[in-house]
Amino acid sequence: MLDWRLLLAVMAVAVAVLALPMAPAWSQDSDFIVIAHRGASGERPEHTLAAYELAIDQGADYIEPDLVVTKDGVLVARHENELSDTTDVASREEFADRNRTKFIDGRNVAGWFAEDFTLAELRTLRAKERIPTIRPQNARYDGLYQVPTLEEIVKLVRAKEAETGRRIGLYPELKHPEFLLQAEGFDTVDLLLLELKRLGITAEDPVFIQSFEIEPLRRLNQRSEFRLVQLINVDGGPADVLGMTYADMATPSGLADIATYADGVGVNMRLLLNDDLTATAMADDARQAGLLVHAWTLRKENAFLPPDRHRPGGDAAEGCYNKVYVALRKVGVDGIFTDNPREIVEEPGKVWNGWCAGEFWKD
Repeated sequence: MLDWRLLLAVMAVAVAVLALPMAPAWSQDSDFIVIAHRGASGERPEHTLAAYELAIDQGADYIEPDLVVTKDGVLVARHENELSDTTDVASREEFADRNRTKFIDGRNVAGWFAEDFTLAELRTLRAKERIPTIRPQNARYDGLYQVPTLEEIVKLVRAKEAETGRRIGLYPELKHPEFLLQAEGFDTVDLLLLELKRLGITAEDPVFIQSFEIEPLRRLNQRSEFRLVQLINVDGGPADVLGMTYADMATPSGLADIATYADGVGVNMRLLLNDDLTATAMADDARQAGLLVHAWTLRKENAFLPPDRHRPGGDAAEGCYNKVYVALRKVGVDGIFTDNPREIVEEPGKVWNGWCAGEFWKD
């Protein structure tokens, strides 16, 4: 005969388990990818081997190098071809005469440019934190790291694959390809394809190639089988197609056109979410066109979050980015670019149980 006290205990445990918040179904989605935006750039200066390695150690599925080119035709990783925001070039007296102004994508940009430096010269520079007022902890690493080449990034990925036993993807972005082609004479589409071939990387490997411009992706589609992603911003338009706007590209007809040459869209998350974090129509429209949807960029600091998702402490303080993450997952995005892969990969319980007030996923 069952002891009634044991029965009550079992019932109490069952009730307690049922009362616990349960992870939503998408938390187990094996097809969803975490893309380390310029590496783990929330914790190390962006586009350094240290940032990429930390992101891999934190479990990111892909690392994202932005690619520019040196004077001697080597692809290197920088957020922009202008170097002063991310290196110590402005303090280097030997390069003072390299300072100039260039007309890039419709605006004048002053500074020092990667395409005016040989790789050997670039090697003498040291990386620094791009936004030290928001990430002062990253500035502690200023001066420690060089500008990495694409080859070095690939070698790092292969070393970490051997160490961890898992595949790690590459998600390079071609920066200002039309400017570099027309004004500087560098065909970065050709350089990228040649370098990937030299390094033994094929379309069978986990690789996405992305660009804010259209024609480079069309050329890549004609010349390769790599998966391609058209980047779409809130404002402006692709620099290489005058009169075209990103607003046009975000419409159902615009997305259908993108699907003729690309496999997915990389979308500013403000186009996917309304102010109250409900879904816009764009993700569904992209899926109807047969496109993958990758959202950018999820960062944890208040400065990068909607005002009503801020927490006390100013721009550098950690805000309620978990709520934005959950909203994006509810939209059904296939991947998210983030500066903070650790929080997304290693601590998923926080995402739905919440470290901001309330359990947002139940809203």
